[in-house]
Amino acid sequence: MGSWHILTSEFPPHLGGVADYTQLVATGLAEAGDQVHVWCPAEKHNHQESITVSGVTVHRRLGCFSVADLRRAGRLLDGFPGPRRVLVQWVPHGYGWRSMNLPLCLWLWSRAVINGDHLEVMVHEPFLVFGEGSWRQNLAAVVHRLMAILQMSAAQRVWVSIPAWERCLHPYALGRRVSIRWLPIPSNVPVTASPHDVVAVRAKVAPNGEWVIGHFGTYGRHIAAMLGRITPVLFDAEPRAVLLLLGSGAVLWRDRLLLRYPNLSKRICATGPLDREALSSHIAACDLLVQPYPDGISTRRGTAMAGLSHGKTIVTNAGHLTEAFWAESGVVSLTPLGNVQAMAQAASWLLNHPEDRAVIGNAAAALYARRFETAHTIAALRNAAAQDAG
Repeated sequence: MGSWHILTSEFPPHLGGVADYTQLVATGLAEAGDQVHVWCPAEKHNHQESITVSGVTVHRRLGCFSVADLRRAGRLLDGFPGPRRVLVQWVPHGYGWRSMNLPLCLWLWSRAVINGDHLEVMVHEPFLVFGEGSWRQNLAAVVHRLMAILQMSAAQRVWVSIPAWERCLHPYALGRRVSIRWLPIPSNVPVTASPHDVVAVRAKVAPNGEWVIGHFGTYGRHIAAMLGRITPVLFDAEPRAVLLLLGSGAVLWRDRLLLRYPNLSKRICATGPLDREALSSHIAACDLLVQPYPDGISTRRGTAMAGLSHGKTIVTNAGHLTEAFWAESGVVSLTPLGNVQAMAQAASWLLNHPEDRAVIGNAAAALYARRFETAHTIAALRNAAAQDAG
C-alpha cells in the first residue's frame, strides 16, 4: 500500500478541469488500495477542514496559499510518516498571488530538500509565454520560470500533460537530471449514457430529426472566439444541423452569440450545468463534436478526451501543441488552424457520410481505451512509486 499527498489548487465541488482531474486520480489511487490525502483550499460556506470521501481524505487547509497557510499545512504534513510522497497539480495561475506565488514554490523546495519529502509535479501548464500581452504578463512569465526552476531543482519526478511541456521545462532543470514523463489527461466524463437517455436528449434538441453538432468546453476567450467564427459558416454548410453547447459557460456564450446572430436562436441549444451522467447522455446524443483549440488539439484537452471516450467523431484543428499521433491515427478530423471553411466542410461531409463517421468514432474509442483510460494514469503513477520503493 502506497501513501500519497496530492496538493491542488482546486477540488470538487469547485468546478474546473484540474479539480476533476485531481478527483479522478485521487479516487483511482484509493481504489487501487493506496492511502490518499488531498490538500486544497477551503470550500466556501463549508467549515469542515477534513473529510473522507470514497477512500480519499480531503484536507481543506490551504486557505489562500499564504505563507501562514503553508506553514500550517507543513505542520500537519509533518504529522504523517515520512518520507511523504507529495504530488503537486501545477498550473501557475491556480495558486493565487496573481499567478506569481513564489513562496509556494519555495515551500515545496523546502519540503523536498529540508523535510525529505518525495516531490512529484504534474504540469498541466508550465508558464506564460513572452510577448503576448502587457508588461505585467511578461513579468508574470519571468516569475513563472523562476517557479519552474525551484520545482525542477527539488522534484524527483515531473509529469507533463503533453510532450511539448518536456521541451519547455528541460532548460529550467539547469543541468540536473530529473525524470520528465508524459501523462496524458483522461476524460472526466464516464461513459454512462443509455440508449433511452440518448433518444430523450435528441427528441428535445432535434425534434425534427436534425443533425446534432456538439461542442463541449468552458467557453474561454480564445476558444469562444474561434467557435463564434465557425458557427455561422457551419450552419451555412449544413442547414439541417443544430448546435448543442455543453459545459460551464454554455448558456452565457449562447446568449452573447445570439446578440450577433438572432436568426440562429432556434438552432442553438445550451444546457447549463449537468451532472456527469447527464453530460454523458448529451455527448452520446451528438452526431459529431466540433472542438476548435487555439494551440491545436492535444492530450491536455479533457474536452477532447471526453469525445474520444464516447466514440464521437471530432472535427478539430492542428496547432503547435498537437501531437503527431492525432494525424497518424485517424481518430479525429484534423483541419488547419484558423480555416473555418475547412472545419465546416469537414463537419458537413461527415454528417452526410455516416460510414466514415462511424469508422473515425470507433477508432477514437479504441485508441482511448488502449492509451488514455484513467487506469493507465493510475498504473503509471503506482509503477513509478513501486520503482522508487524498490
